[in-house]
Amino acid sequence: MLRIFIRRSNDVAYFTGDRALELEGVRDGDSGWWLRGEGDTRSEHDVAKVLTGTDRSLVQGYDLVFAAPRPISILVALDAEHARGIVDAHRASVRASVGYLEERALIVRDRRGGEDRDERGRWRDIVGFTHGVNRHAEPHLHDHVLVGARAEGAHTVLDSRALFAHAVAADALYRSTLRHEVAQRSSWTAWRSFRGIEHVAGLDEGYRAIWGGHVAQRGEKVLWRRDEVVAAWANDASKFQALGSIAPPQRGARVLDEHSFAGSFEGSTGVTRRQIVQAWANAARFGQSASGITRAVDDLYPELRESRGVREVSISIARARMTAHVRQAGPRPLEGEALRDWHHLSRERPGPSSRPDRFDRSDRSDRSR
Repeated sequence: MLRIFIRRSNDVAYFTGDRALELEGVRDGDSGWWLRGEGDTRSEHDVAKVLTGTDRSLVQGYDLVFAAPRPISILVALDAEHARGIVDAHRASVRASVGYLEERALIVRDRRGGEDRDERGRWRDIVGFTHGVNRHAEPHLHDHVLVGARAEGAHTVLDSRALFAHAVAADALYRSTLRHEVAQRSSWTAWRSFRGIEHVAGLDEGYRAIWGGHVAQRGEKVLWRRDEVVAAWANDASKFQALGSIAPPQRGARVLDEHSFAGSFEGSTGVTRRQIVQAWANAARFGQSASGITRAVDDLYPELRESRGVREVSISIARARMTAHVRQAGPRPLEGEALRDWHHLSRERPGPSSRPDRFDRSDRSDRSR
C-alpha cells in the first residue's frame, strides 16, 4: 500500500533517529538509502536538504510510505534464508514506483501569457528509510521515501493534485513489481486474487491471524534490536494455529486476468493511462515488472504514451478493454514478444468491433458479484 503524507516541516529526526536495527543483517547498509543523491542518512542536515519548498508555500515535501502486503512482510519473520531477498525485492519495487511517480505525476504548473502550462519535473534528491516492524513488533516491511515539494530547477512547488491522482496507480505498480521480484529473489510465489487480496502460495493463513496488523491502540514507538524482535516473533509464532493456505490459480501466470482488467473500468465515463496502469498491474496475478507494464501499456495504447498529470486524455471503455480482440486472440500475454505476437494476431483477425462491448454482462464471474 502507498500512502502520501504532506511534510510542512523539515524536521527529519523521526527518520534519522531510527536505524531500524530489526532488519540488521538482512538489509544492505543502514535503514537509510539514497534513491538519488548522496550524504549520511543518519545526519539530519543531509536528509533535510531533500525537503525543498518555496517562500510562498508551507509544504516542504512529501513522505511516501510504501508498505508490503502483510503475507510478504511475514516472510521476513519466517524465512531467514530468503529474508534479504524479500527486502531487496521491496526496495526494487519502491524504486520502480517512485520512478513512475516522477515520470507521470511530477508536474509543475507554469503560467505564461495568461495560460497554464504543465511542465515535467524531476526531484533533485530522493531518500528512503526501510523498516521491518510496526509499533507492536509485528512484521511490517515498509519504506518512508522523502521527496521535495519543489522540483529541481523549478520556482514553484509541484502540482500535488497530480501526485495524489497517480498514487493509486503507483501503489498497484509497486505491488505488481513486488510480486514479480519476490519470485525472482526467493523460493516463494506471491499472487493476487480476483477480489484484490494479496497471498503467498504455501503460507498458512494462521500467520496472518497472529500478525494481522489490526490493533485498537496505535502503540508507542520502540526501537528494536535484531535479536529482540526475532525473539518476539518466535514468541508470537508459538501461538500459531494452522488455518490452511489458499492455493493460487493453476493457470494465468503468463497472461492478464482479463476479467479483473475489464471490471476495473465499470462505471467510468472515460479511461486514462493511469487507470490502465492500475488495472493492468492488478490483473497481472503473479506480478510483472514495472518496465514490462510500461511497455505493454505504451504498445497497446500508443495514443496515451505522453499522457501525464491530472489533465490526462482519456479513451473509451471499449477501447481500454479491447474486448473484441481478446475474444478473438485470447487473454493478453505479459511477456513482450508474446504480447507483440498477440497484438499482431488480433489486428489480423479483428473481432466484430461494431458490436457493443458487453464484457461484464457476458462474464460469469462478474454476474456473480
